Amino acid sequence: MSQHMNNDEVRHTLSILVDNEPGVLARVIGLFSGRGYNIESLTVAGVDETKNLSRISIVTRGTPMVIEQVKAQLDRIVPVHMVRDLTQQGLHIERELALIKVVNKGEARIEALRIADTFRANTLDSTLESFVFEVTGSSSKISAFVELMRSLGHVEVSRTGVSAISRGLNVDMPIRTQNETKD
Repeated sequence: MSQHMNNDEVRHTLSILVDNEPGVLARVIGLFSGRGYNIESLTVAGVDETKNLSRISIVTRGTPMVIEQVKAQLDRIVPVHMVRDLTQQGLHIERELALIKVVNKGEARIEALRIADTFRANTLDSTLESFVFEVTGSSSKISAFVELMRSLGHVEVSRTGVSAISRGLNVDMPIRTQNETKD
Protein backbone atom coordinates (compact mmCIF):
# COMPACT_ATOMS: atom_id res chain seq x y z
CA MET A 1 0.00 0.00 0.00
CA SER A 2 2.82 2.48 0.74
CA GLN A 3 4.19 1.95 -2.77
CA HIS A 4 0.78 2.94 -4.17
CA MET A 5 0.78 6.10 -2.07
CA ASN A 6 4.20 7.08 -3.45
CA ASN A 7 2.75 6.99 -6.96
CA ASP A 8 -0.21 9.25 -6.14
CA GLU A 9 -0.10 12.72 -7.61
CA VAL A 10 0.12 15.43 -5.00
CA ARG A 11 -0.35 19.20 -5.35
CA HIS A 12 2.87 21.16 -4.78
CA THR A 13 3.57 24.88 -4.64
CA LEU A 14 7.02 25.77 -5.95
CA SER A 15 8.68 29.13 -5.46
CA ILE A 16 11.49 30.07 -7.85
CA LEU A 17 13.80 33.09 -7.62
CA VAL A 18 15.05 34.10 -11.08
CA ASP A 19 16.72 36.92 -12.97
CA ASN A 20 14.11 39.33 -14.28
CA GLU A 21 15.09 39.22 -17.94
CA PRO A 22 13.44 38.31 -21.26
CA GLY A 23 13.01 34.60 -21.94
CA VAL A 24 13.35 33.31 -18.36
CA LEU A 25 9.64 32.63 -17.89
CA ALA A 26 9.50 30.95 -21.31
CA ARG A 27 12.36 28.64 -20.28
CA VAL A 28 10.65 27.70 -17.02
CA ILE A 29 7.32 27.05 -18.74
CA GLY A 30 9.12 25.17 -21.51
CA LEU A 31 10.55 22.78 -18.94
CA PHE A 32 7.01 21.90 -17.85
CA SER A 33 5.42 21.68 -21.29
CA GLY A 34 8.35 19.81 -22.82
CA ARG A 35 7.94 17.02 -20.29
CA GLY A 36 4.15 16.98 -20.23
CA TYR A 37 3.82 18.43 -16.71
CA ASN A 38 0.75 20.55 -16.04
CA ILE A 39 0.81 23.97 -14.38
CA GLU A 40 -2.34 24.63 -12.36
CA SER A 41 -1.35 28.16 -11.38
CA LEU A 42 1.46 30.51 -12.35
CA THR A 43 2.32 33.95 -11.01
CA VAL A 44 5.42 36.04 -11.52
CA ALA A 45 6.45 39.46 -10.29
CA GLY A 46 9.57 41.44 -9.59
CA VAL A 47 10.74 41.25 -5.98
CA ASP A 48 14.05 43.14 -6.07
CA GLU A 49 14.60 46.04 -8.46
CA THR A 50 18.26 46.55 -7.49
CA LYS A 51 19.21 42.94 -8.21
CA ASN A 52 16.64 42.65 -11.02
CA LEU A 53 15.05 39.51 -9.51
CA SER A 54 11.57 38.03 -9.90
CA ARG A 55 9.74 35.35 -7.97
CA ILE A 56 7.75 32.73 -9.86
CA SER A 57 5.10 30.77 -7.95
CA ILE A 58 3.95 27.58 -9.66
CA VAL A 59 1.30 25.15 -8.48
CA THR A 60 1.57 21.73 -10.12
CA ARG A 61 0.67 18.11 -9.46
CA GLY A 62 2.87 15.07 -9.68
CA THR A 63 4.20 11.99 -7.98
CA PRO A 64 7.02 12.60 -5.50
CA MET A 65 9.51 11.40 -8.13
CA VAL A 66 8.15 13.78 -10.79
CA ILE A 67 8.21 16.74 -8.37
CA GLU A 68 11.84 15.97 -7.47
CA GLN A 69 12.73 15.81 -11.19
CA VAL A 70 11.00 19.14 -11.85
CA LYS A 71 12.85 20.83 -8.98
CA ALA A 72 16.22 19.42 -10.10
CA GLN A 73 15.64 20.51 -13.70
CA LEU A 74 14.49 23.99 -12.63
CA ASP A 75 17.62 24.34 -10.51
CA ARG A 76 19.77 23.72 -13.61
CA ILE A 77 18.30 26.59 -15.64
CA VAL A 78 21.01 29.29 -15.65
CA PRO A 79 18.99 32.37 -14.57
CA VAL A 80 17.38 30.41 -11.69
CA HIS A 81 18.90 31.37 -8.35
CA MET A 82 16.80 29.25 -6.00
CA VAL A 83 13.98 26.67 -6.07
CA ARG A 84 11.88 25.99 -2.98
CA ASP A 85 9.08 23.44 -2.59
CA LEU A 86 6.85 25.22 -0.10
CA THR A 87 4.58 22.18 0.20
CA GLN A 88 7.48 19.94 1.19
CA GLN A 89 8.95 22.55 3.56
CA GLY A 90 5.77 22.58 5.63
CA LEU A 91 3.75 25.53 6.80
CA HIS A 92 3.21 28.19 4.18
CA ILE A 93 0.59 30.71 3.21
CA GLU A 94 -1.13 30.70 -0.17
CA ARG A 95 -3.41 33.45 -1.39
CA GLU A 96 -5.08 34.31 -4.64
CA LEU A 97 -7.02 37.34 -5.79
CA ALA A 98 -9.99 37.16 -8.12
CA LEU A 99 -12.30 39.65 -9.80
CA ILE A 100 -15.77 38.19 -10.30
CA LYS A 101 -18.46 39.89 -12.35
CA VAL A 102 -22.01 38.67 -11.85
CA VAL A 103 -24.85 39.88 -14.07
CA ASN A 104 -28.30 39.48 -12.51
CA LYS A 105 -31.56 41.19 -11.54
CA GLY A 106 -34.06 41.31 -8.70
CA GLU A 107 -33.74 39.07 -5.67
CA ALA A 108 -30.55 37.51 -7.05
CA ARG A 109 -28.81 40.87 -6.54
CA ILE A 110 -29.66 40.90 -2.83
CA GLU A 111 -28.42 37.31 -2.49
CA ALA A 112 -25.19 38.18 -4.37
CA LEU A 113 -24.50 41.00 -1.90
CA ARG A 114 -25.26 38.73 1.07
CA ILE A 115 -22.87 36.04 -0.19
CA ALA A 116 -20.22 38.65 -0.97
CA ASP A 117 -20.47 39.91 2.60
CA THR A 118 -20.11 36.36 3.96
CA PHE A 119 -16.94 35.86 1.87
CA ARG A 120 -15.63 39.32 2.80
CA ALA A 121 -15.59 40.31 -0.85
CA ASN A 122 -15.20 43.95 -1.80
CA THR A 123 -17.66 45.46 -4.25
CA LEU A 124 -15.56 47.28 -6.86
CA ASP A 125 -18.30 48.13 -9.34
CA SER A 126 -22.08 48.18 -9.31
CA THR A 127 -24.59 48.87 -12.05
CA LEU A 128 -28.33 48.25 -12.16
CA GLU A 129 -27.68 44.76 -13.56
CA SER A 130 -24.17 43.76 -12.46
CA PHE A 131 -21.58 43.68 -9.71
CA VAL A 132 -17.82 43.23 -9.80
CA PHE A 133 -16.45 41.71 -6.61
CA GLU A 134 -12.86 41.36 -5.42
CA VAL A 135 -12.14 38.24 -3.37
CA THR A 136 -8.85 37.18 -1.80
CA GLY A 137 -8.09 33.93 -0.05
CA SER A 138 -7.29 30.32 -0.73
CA SER A 139 -8.01 28.89 -4.17
CA SER A 140 -10.79 26.75 -2.70
CA LYS A 141 -12.46 29.80 -1.12
CA ILE A 142 -12.43 31.62 -4.45
CA SER A 143 -13.79 28.58 -6.30
CA ALA A 144 -16.61 28.25 -3.76
CA PHE A 145 -17.48 31.94 -4.18
CA VAL A 146 -17.53 31.62 -7.98
CA GLU A 147 -19.81 28.55 -7.81
CA LEU A 148 -22.28 30.38 -5.57
CA MET A 149 -22.30 33.40 -7.90
CA ARG A 150 -22.92 31.10 -10.90
CA SER A 151 -26.21 30.09 -9.35
CA LEU A 152 -27.24 33.77 -9.31
CA GLY A 153 -26.53 34.86 -12.87
CA HIS A 154 -23.98 35.08 -15.66
CA VAL A 155 -20.44 35.13 -14.29
CA GLU A 156 -17.07 36.28 -15.62
CA VAL A 157 -13.90 35.53 -13.65
CA SER A 158 -10.33 36.85 -13.69
CA ARG A 159 -7.94 35.11 -11.25
CA THR A 160 -4.37 36.08 -10.42
CA GLY A 161 -3.09 32.62 -9.56
CA VAL A 162 -1.46 31.56 -6.31
CA SER A 163 1.14 33.63 -4.48
CA ALA A 164 2.82 31.78 -1.63
CA ILE A 165 5.41 32.27 1.08
CA SER A 166 6.65 30.15 3.99
CA ARG A 167 5.50 30.90 7.53
CA GLY A 168 7.65 31.64 10.53
CA LEU A 169 11.12 33.01 11.03
CA ASN A 170 12.88 31.38 8.07
CA VAL A 171 13.50 33.60 5.07
CA ASP A 172 13.67 31.02 2.28
CA MET A 173 14.41 33.42 -0.55
CA PRO A 174 16.31 36.31 0.95
CA ILE A 175 16.84 39.40 -1.12
CA ARG A 176 20.56 39.88 -0.71
CA THR A 177 22.46 43.12 -0.28
CA GLN A 178 25.13 44.19 -2.77
CA ASN A 179 27.93 42.74 -0.57
CA GLU A 180 26.40 39.24 -0.18
CA THR A 181 27.07 36.43 -2.65
CA LYS A 182 24.81 33.89 -4.35
CA ASP A 183 24.23 30.51 -2.61
